[in-house]
Amino acid sequence: MSGNVSSTARNNNVDIVVVGAGHAGVEAALAASRRGAKVAMVSADITAVARMSCNPAIGGLGKGHLVREIDALGGEMGLCADATGIHFRRLNTRKGAAVRGTRCQSDKERYSAYMARVVARSERLELVEGEATELVVQGGRIKAVRLADGTEIPCRAAIITTGTFLGGILHIGETHLPGGRWGEKPATRLSSSLQALGLKMHRLKTGTPCRIHSHSIDFEKMEPQPGDEIAPRFSRRSRWPQGKPPLAQVSCHITYTTAHTHQLIRDNIHLSPVYSGQIQSTGPRYCPSIEDKVKRFADRDRHQIFVEPEGLESGLIYPNGISTSLPRDVQEAFLKTIAGFENAEIAQYGYAVEYDYSDPQQLLPSLGVRGIDGLYLAGQINGTTGYEEAAGQGLLAGINASQDVQGEAPLILRRDQAYLGVMVDDLVTKGTHEPYRMFTSRAEYRLLLREDNAEMRLTSIGRELGLVDDPQWEDFVTHRQKVDQLVTFLRGSRIKAADKLNPALLQAETTATQNGTPLEQLVRRPEVGLKLLFDAGEIPSDLADDPLAMEQAEVEIKYAPYIERQRDLAERLKVMDDEKIPSNIDYRSISGLSNEVREKLDHHQPISIGQASRIPGMTPAAIALIHVHLKKLSTEPTRNLEQSEV
Repeated sequence: MSGNVSSTARNNNVDIVVVGAGHAGVEAALAASRRGAKVAMVSADITAVARMSCNPAIGGLGKGHLVREIDALGGEMGLCADATGIHFRRLNTRKGAAVRGTRCQSDKERYSAYMARVVARSERLELVEGEATELVVQGGRIKAVRLADGTEIPCRAAIITTGTFLGGILHIGETHLPGGRWGEKPATRLSSSLQALGLKMHRLKTGTPCRIHSHSIDFEKMEPQPGDEIAPRFSRRSRWPQGKPPLAQVSCHITYTTAHTHQLIRDNIHLSPVYSGQIQSTGPRYCPSIEDKVKRFADRDRHQIFVEPEGLESGLIYPNGISTSLPRDVQEAFLKTIAGFENAEIAQYGYAVEYDYSDPQQLLPSLGVRGIDGLYLAGQINGTTGYEEAAGQGLLAGINASQDVQGEAPLILRRDQAYLGVMVDDLVTKGTHEPYRMFTSRAEYRLLLREDNAEMRLTSIGRELGLVDDPQWEDFVTHRQKVDQLVTFLRGSRIKAADKLNPALLQAETTATQNGTPLEQLVRRPEVGLKLLFDAGEIPSDLADDPLAMEQAEVEIKYAPYIERQRDLAERLKVMDDEKIPSNIDYRSISGLSNEVREKLDHHQPISIGQASRIPGMTPAAIALIHVHLKKLSTEPTRNLEQSEV
């Protein structure tokens, strides 16, 4: 029902309008309302809150770090994933601490229902049904959001979180139709409004595989992939009795494409919208369609498929790894060449969606639009892909819009503080020409940005912002004390029962030790973990009752020299980021800068020396010239005063 706007929203009683109720929109609206702002969240379908359009999974490598950071700041995604997860795993457990990541398969319907309940219960947050079509800007500031029926919602700030709906077009083979996702209409007029305000808009594409009825799959022909016996949580706030998730846990499975699959795809690849020229925009590099895989990796005789349930009662399976926009009959044909899918029945065909996004280099690090006060963008409209990337941006945009309304400075996280800071800095400094996805490799200080220490890095910030409540804060303080106690104990204690410990050391394929050896020295060995020491009686039980504290303390000891080195490098980065560049600087007045460098600086408008140094193509010499110029500007008033006195 378009334009279902209450008198509260219509009569200028709203501080912030959030356009879109997806993962970015929900986190933005919750953060702003929890900080005291009155929020109206506008959605064309108010039953589609936080809908999982693609794979119903949360977390993974890099993405799990984002979820933990969202939780540490007081966001909701981690709690929702814990409450609705049906398959939990910790990835990369045999690799270094920096690249371990938590992932869960969620129950699709329960996830959306959980978030809808949280939104419904939230004070100062109103869900409005209607299509936002125009932004009203006066004097360089957002004033209202106009809906399709002409209704205006006056506001002091607005956050646009439209996902794949801006100018969305769905593609299956040679068929294309308007849509933001299957069965839902696109937003066609809002994109024009953004362009009219001067924003540069471009096109991206993403895709999704078919959905299969589970009763038609032969799971006996596939490799089972059970979840972890002790399920990892995203949020310490999730209270699991005996450490068990609240929902029943299920196995995923693995199968593979075949040479026959690849031949069928090659024979019909000209019918794919990407290869026929029907789609011109760029898709996600790290989540390619099966057509792309067969074309780009012609030497591979098979590709892995993760067979993942969409829910406990949905009866649908998500075949992760065969995203496609080939015609329906081709999808049916190649699916039957895959082990376990010989009799598969398709419930929904795979498709590609093409949509508008805004060049994120038009944003400030606050996610505010340059030149339009009070207007913020978050999620796929900024060129990202993934629920976690969207939710993280939404949280930051919600915080900063509420800071704006309250007349406070924005929250800008540094690259050494959070993956959220890495993501935003990448977007606003470098931009993107393909859907941006978070990976641990994007962070140069990833030993500082581990999943296990997200709380240590960010909970105090969330507390200062009013997003971390008393129970979360008290639990964090207790946890922090336990980590400190463990680290202190390990650094100040020595082996006291080597005869009991040595058999375990030998079994772990490391050399024996002797009484009096510092525990810290032993923990530095790659083969030695705190659990081994606890089992041997070297760590008191009262210090070993928090598994996450054990992991953090172990990492702090084991990687101490490397962590310290990264902290030193991060401190140098902080100094550069703290050196601000005035917004009215004239780069033409800086002697020695090339025209190319001046153009880059004028285009990006960096806010600090640090951000300027990360602009692609920026040279150390140019940074040095800017630094000298800023020093000169800072001393000019003093120099003028001295001259007048003389």
